[in-house]
Amino acid sequence: MRPAGQGEYDSLYFTYPTFMAPDRAHVLEHARCKVAIVGAGPVGMFAVLTLARFGIASVLFDNKSTFNDGSRAICIQRSSYQAMERAGAVQPFLDKALGWTKGRTFFQGQQILEFEMPHSGSEKYLPMYNIQQQYIEQYLWDAVAASDLIDARWCSEVTGIIDTDTGVQLSVTDTHGAYSCNADWVLAADGARSPIRSMRGLQLKGDNFPGRYVIADVQMDHDYPTIRRALFDSKSNPDKTILIHRQPDNIWRIDYQLPGGQSEEEAIREDNIRSNVARILTDIGHDGAWDLEWWSIYSANTLALDNYRDGRVLFIGDSAHIVPIFGVRGLNNGLADAENAGWKLARVLNGQSDKSLLDSYSPERRGATLDVFENASKSARFMTPPSKGWELMRDAALSLALDHDWAGEFANPRQMQPFTYGEGGAVLGSLAQIGGVRAGAVLPDEILSGKTYLSDLLGNGFTLLALEERAFEPPQALAAIDPDFVFLTGADILRRFGQDALDRLHARIGATKGHVLVRPDGYVGGIWGADPVDGIVAQIVTTFGKAGG
Repeated sequence: MRPAGQGEYDSLYFTYPTFMAPDRAHVLEHARCKVAIVGAGPVGMFAVLTLARFGIASVLFDNKSTFNDGSRAICIQRSSYQAMERAGAVQPFLDKALGWTKGRTFFQGQQILEFEMPHSGSEKYLPMYNIQQQYIEQYLWDAVAASDLIDARWCSEVTGIIDTDTGVQLSVTDTHGAYSCNADWVLAADGARSPIRSMRGLQLKGDNFPGRYVIADVQMDHDYPTIRRALFDSKSNPDKTILIHRQPDNIWRIDYQLPGGQSEEEAIREDNIRSNVARILTDIGHDGAWDLEWWSIYSANTLALDNYRDGRVLFIGDSAHIVPIFGVRGLNNGLADAENAGWKLARVLNGQSDKSLLDSYSPERRGATLDVFENASKSARFMTPPSKGWELMRDAALSLALDHDWAGEFANPRQMQPFTYGEGGAVLGSLAQIGGVRAGAVLPDEILSGKTYLSDLLGNGFTLLALEERAFEPPQALAAIDPDFVFLTGADILRRFGQDALDRLHARIGATKGHVLVRPDGYVGGIWGADPVDGIVAQIVTTFGKAGG
């Protein structure tokens, strides 16, 4: 919502574009596609960019004429930046976003915790960046619009979906009328109220938390650093919680918990929003001018589908799961869905893998969601206690934290680390003990020289990293199943960057011998000792190749 007298997209700092539906001749000429993506939010746009990365053409549908309004999802974590880089879209995010590494928690006006997210000079990106969702969508859209492989159709509502012998048929209505589009596969990225999910007769299952929050975006000059601030039982919101984040363009995101019993209608009245924000700003020591930009209301939920795949329809992002915002897990989880589904589907469509590779999508990403639920639920119960018992325990921990540093850790939001996938499916397993990496985990990065990192040397597809210093012959069998395959050896690192770089890599990986398979999404697909390369390649080909190919 926006202040009285302003239109839905009248922003203090962002100019919303206006998109039109494609002309009728275009949609009739392109009545069939390999992949249709429903929903042009961040997750849907990132999915089409991932497909385009592997040469897959797609059609992107959205029923709106512009981007989502308001800051919404604002925190992008390191692993999402790595994924953005793989999709060729990271630079504008680096230019605009505000990076941060720490947070502070206050109880009754006294600081009880300062946490620092894990970070080292070995990493190319910071643990977290703040940027409003409008910019996230704008920068992803710029990359989408630059691709010849993506047919974006705004003002186009998908009103029906049926299975056919060869794929899925979508019924679409736009400003020119109705038409059909046939797709081999569909990615549903149409949000928490997903019409595609409803049309398929599927339901989210899980828990709802009782606390409700108002989001208020405020523009002001305020010199506090880019740090996550959490205020418990403050003067401005007694017995409740406040979260404050700095964003670009002097926009400050304020989330404050509502008192029990207050109606939504009353909570979102502009005079109440302004009064509450004014008290909060006074509480944090800001006595200067400020403008109200936008506001909304939300509650915390942990909801997910039982299976993220329904035939030829794959659900990604909020259409598959809804997670609490505490710990900034929602958008980041959705981006990981999009890349996971995208590279696997691309391999199938390119004839490089059997369709069975897609069987690993739901177990991997639903496992990640359940891990998010476990951690986010702890944060949600602390932020919004679901019962009097939880409230008593939370308040006791906060009171202890006034005098005991250890108690402040109960208020740590447990910022998310990327989930580690289980063995099986698209993870071959750890067939050797290497201390610094695990099969199914994201490959740790390491600086090699100047501005060159290990991640810069990885291929667009699979990379097999041989840690030994001796030279190896590139295995041709892998090149046959992946034209983007890269074979990277310790000898290559030594030759290009010197002994110090190789030593740092060995220390980071935790071994000087062995082999590490890196998947197209940056996850470790398998670990071996000093096994013969031919045997390793045979296992990779069996898992990721095409039977009989």
